[in-house]
Amino acid sequence: MRDAQPSTARVEGPSPSVESEITWLLHRAAQRLRGVTGDVAEQHGLALRDYIVLSALDKTPGLTQSDLGRSLGLDKTTLMSQLDGLERRGLVERRSAPGDRRLRIPVITAAGQALRAKVADACAAVEAAVLGPFSGRQVQDLRRMLVTIIGDAPDRGSCL
Repeated sequence: MRDAQPSTARVEGPSPSVESEITWLLHRAAQRLRGVTGDVAEQHGLALRDYIVLSALDKTPGLTQSDLGRSLGLDKTTLMSQLDGLERRGLVERRSAPGDRRLRIPVITAAGQALRAKVADACAAVEAAVLGPFSGRQVQDLRRMLVTIIGDAPDRGSCL
């Protein structure tokens, strides 16, 4: 796992500062968290995208494959590949929608739920380490600001 503390290695190129563009700062922060949580997921045998798909199925059960893809900003081909791999491992199963048998609803299995929960706990610990310099109030404020920035605009694509 990558060290949750800031690296002492010098990164080539411009360094972030409080004068940097917010978009770039958000991108760099996302890269950092994606890196450390991706390492945690991999330690448990999951790619970060697999973990995110499992988490989406846990948080919003009953979505069709199309709705799941839209909610994650993943195109149909990418999502199908992710679901195929998760299904082969017994972490997800696809069921027919009750009102329309042509629609498929991916459902997280008990094994998928157990693995997702284990990875979620490990990711929470590494996130807490990264956010350690901030108070609980500051972390909640950050969460509120990010939710406000995200809003209810449709996702225009994936950074995954």
